[in-house]
Amino acid sequence: MTVNIRPAVKDDCIRMMELIRELALYERAPDEVTVELDHFINSGFGEKPVWWAYVADVTHADGTQRIEGFALYYIRYSTWKGQRMYLEDIIVTELMRGKGIGRLLFQQLQEVCRDKNFKGMTWQVLEWNEPAINFYHKFEGVHLDPEWINGSWIP
Repeated sequence: MTVNIRPAVKDDCIRMMELIRELALYERAPDEVTVELDHFINSGFGEKPVWWAYVADVTHADGTQRIEGFALYYIRYSTWKGQRMYLEDIIVTELMRGKGIGRLLFQQLQEVCRDKNFKGMTWQVLEWNEPAINFYHKFEGVHLDPEWINGSWIP
């Protein structure tokens, strides 16, 4: 198996949406995915993109090639720190977890942060998601902060 981490392109969006639905099942919220494909595509590849992503394009031993994971991010602004990357999701298919794909995606985002001079990267992880928590703890400099409470407003 070989893994190629590359920037996502418009044609990857259908597969990315499949992985988003797989994540929603894993996170016990399958009905919460309401974004439509056209909106997803336009938000990443329209005139004014608001998200960027890297995909893990895997060539399997039998020669088949398939996107088995991706990391999607956007830029947020901290009044204290400046521009920071917000990691919305790292998703790796269930069958491919534990094979280093998530690590490669996370390292790619770290590189983007450095190249773009972002003042860090932030993300959220569900408190019950021990595999994800353990994954993040493997990286030097990672701090998971239990102090903040998430807020949201939905019209």
